[in-house]
Amino acid sequence: MKWTTALCALTASAALAATEEVTLRVGDPAPKLATGKWVQGQPVKDFEKGKAYIVEFWATWCGPCKVSIPHLNEIHNKYKDKGLVVIGSDCWERDEKLVEPFLKDMGEKMTYRVSLDDKTTSKKGTMAETWMDAAGRNGIPSAFLVNTEGKIAWIGHPMELKDSVIDDVLAGKYDIAKAAADYEENRKTESHKTELSRQLSTSLQKKDWAKAETALDEMEKGAAKAQRPSLEVNRVRILAGKGDSKAAAKLATELSDEAKDNMSVQMGLAGIFSGSNASAEDLDLAVQFATRSNETAKGKNPFVLASLAQISNKKGNKDKAIEYQQQAIGLAEGKYKEMLEKTLATYKSEETAKPK
Repeated sequence: MKWTTALCALTASAALAATEEVTLRVGDPAPKLATGKWVQGQPVKDFEKGKAYIVEFWATWCGPCKVSIPHLNEIHNKYKDKGLVVIGSDCWERDEKLVEPFLKDMGEKMTYRVSLDDKTTSKKGTMAETWMDAAGRNGIPSAFLVNTEGKIAWIGHPMELKDSVIDDVLAGKYDIAKAAADYEENRKTESHKTELSRQLSTSLQKKDWAKAETALDEMEKGAAKAQRPSLEVNRVRILAGKGDSKAAAKLATELSDEAKDNMSVQMGLAGIFSGSNASAEDLDLAVQFATRSNETAKGKNPFVLASLAQISNKKGNKDKAIEYQQQAIGLAEGKYKEMLEKTLATYKSEETAKPK
């Protein structure tokens, strides 16, 4: 039996390659603002003493950014008259012409200042380099809180920035030395987790199941209970890779029951049990997991629907495959929609694969 090693990751942020060296930390003076065109709000040239600033990095193509923008806008509206300036710094943008239409579509959900990156001397963008790269931030959205003295007081995902932190910064009561120490400790912990994750991923790709188990065991030692199902999906992959299909199916079923509303877990399991040479029993499980994911998404996620279509086609149920694919097309946009339409044509024209 051949098992797929693909795991669907419904990520909380949009990530790029990690930066090797971190030179910007909590407690350091904030880098200069090196923005390009200001597309919304009054331009900010320098950080004024006595004012605090949130510099948030985002892009039009970033789904998690669009989710966090209304929250950031609430912060802007709450604190704009209390000495806080919010700046949305467009970062890693694929097409800057899309920024202004994006702002128009967001309307009242995104009313704070917005600037493009300065790319006159850097193809990547000066802000991307002097802020994001310097701080080792490899995903957006990412936010930096600058205190009233022009120092970095906080770095993280904007949805995790608490009002109490902003209140203390504005009141001059924020213990930046303690925040810097806590940030360094957390960064070291996250760095260790990242390395273990890399080891696990590499071992799975090389089918080195022993090393994969070692890395996974170490990851689970410090993981919260809520993280267990997501990590244990990899245990299923390892069992399957070792050829213990019975144990893999048993653990997968337990995980699916434990995390019924977790789309990432359900789709990860569905991917494992829908490989190119999956048996009829495997595909039955894959349908079960993907169906649970679709129920959680309330039939509104085109990726999940397309996965259900693919699995149904492999099971030999062409009518169901076409039905799911058409639903996915109705929800998809752009190039992804075009790809789904081509696949639909294939479902309609070719002989459906029969599971072994």
